[in-house]
Amino acid sequence: MTDITDNLVIRPARRDDVNRIRKIAAQAWEPIYRGFRQRMGDQLYERETPEDPLAVKAEAVANFYDEYPDWGLVTEIDGQVVGFITFVLNRDKGIGEIGNNAVEPGHQGRGIGTAQCQRVLEIFRQEGMRYAKVHTGLDPAHVPARAMYEKMGFEPIMPHVEYYRKL
Repeated sequence: MTDITDNLVIRPARRDDVNRIRKIAAQAWEPIYRGFRQRMGDQLYERETPEDPLAVKAEAVANFYDEYPDWGLVTEIDGQVVGFITFVLNRDKGIGEIGNNAVEPGHQGRGIGTAQCQRVLEIFRQEGMRYAKVHTGLDPAHVPARAMYEKMGFEPIMPHVEYYRKL
């Protein structure tokens, strides 16, 4: 049986990939925002969250590619973009940071996200970075991301929690 990662092409993102990236971002973050709404309740969620958070997230990812075209990759299977990843190189500190990354829901759980992260870690090494970091949520929707990062050797060093209180 052929491993899915044998058929992957991970390449620099191009301007004509941005619409596909927007779509994948919106699909991938939908369960995250749904979970936020469930935990926060409608009133707080609507105060804290943009009117259309998926569109805002998708646009932020697309704008990153416009601003930093060398710091984004896409992953293709048979010529179809199925995932993306952004990163930042902080050369002053020697730290590379994995940014937004997602895989189209129908292709998740098949090693594509891991392959994307591994490629970015290779770039970090080639660019002389000494450390790699990544931020992710502690909510249930981020369990697969946390598992992937930990499988790749990342350790949770500085967890973050937000507290709210109704007045």
